[in-house]
Amino acid sequence: MFSNFVICVKAVLPLMIYLGIGAVVRKGKLLSGDEVHRINHMVFLVFFPVLMFDNLYSAKIDEVFDLKLIILAVSIILGVFVLSIPFVSRIETDPRKKSVMVQGIYRSNFVIMGIPISINIMGAGNVASTAILLAVIVPLYNVLAVFILEYYRGGKADWKDIGKRIATNPIILGALTAIIFLFFDWHLPDLLEGVVSDMSHATGIIALILLGASFDYRSVSREKRNLIICIVCKLLVVPAIGISLAILLGFTDAKLVAILAMCAAPTAVSSFTMAESMEGDGELAGNIVIFSTPISCITIFCWLFLLKSLGLI
Repeated sequence: MFSNFVICVKAVLPLMIYLGIGAVVRKGKLLSGDEVHRINHMVFLVFFPVLMFDNLYSAKIDEVFDLKLIILAVSIILGVFVLSIPFVSRIETDPRKKSVMVQGIYRSNFVIMGIPISINIMGAGNVASTAILLAVIVPLYNVLAVFILEYYRGGKADWKDIGKRIATNPIILGALTAIIFLFFDWHLPDLLEGVVSDMSHATGIIALILLGASFDYRSVSREKRNLIICIVCKLLVVPAIGISLAILLGFTDAKLVAILAMCAAPTAVSSFTMAESMEGDGELAGNIVIFSTPISCITIFCWLFLLKSLGLI
């Protein structure tokens, strides 16, 4: 039991430390809010495609690709999305808040938290299942976010624009490039493989530090009820449903960790950006991200410890 506890602490503690370093960076005014935003954008455009490429390129896809896992992940996201709409409508009347709450419940920070969680618990060479899910789930998150935000502001989603955004998403491009290399059995020169590997290893650390630096803990939500509901649903209810289904379907080890990372990760930072730009309640969206992220370090630890104690990972 104690050994399982230590393993789970080692998996989650680094995430908390990196977030803490980011908070210190912000407190010490080493980076301004605008600089954090610009560096975040650079990491998204430059580092994350390399991370996706490396995790797929270095994996044996035929051994880790699991259509049943992908179908389960997509079903969980769609199920949570559909069920959250009538649930939120029962407790909130403001359309601007409704869209933000639905997004806060179904959309996780899988990009930034998923790979680090999987690496910390399974090891750097065993996270291809998570990388594959990222390539599928990220565009799905974006499509659903545009739909729900447009729906509640009374607009009509521009599916041509959505398709363009998905096709040019850096994470998707990184995954597609890796798939092309694997399909044609191409190999990078040793020097470039080293560069790609180094950038890949640095991505999660940089992203988490920037995430910590982007928080303004002085922000106090005026929507405590809605905030609590979204955090409880995102960090407890959704993981309970997703993990239970995965276990019932027989998933264990790396694939179960991939589902855990997808379901238990906090609300995506990009949900705030999209809410702001599409007339959602930006303050509520920001506070959901701000408070769900540090709390998730505790809940993720609890989920990992439970699965480890049950011998499932």
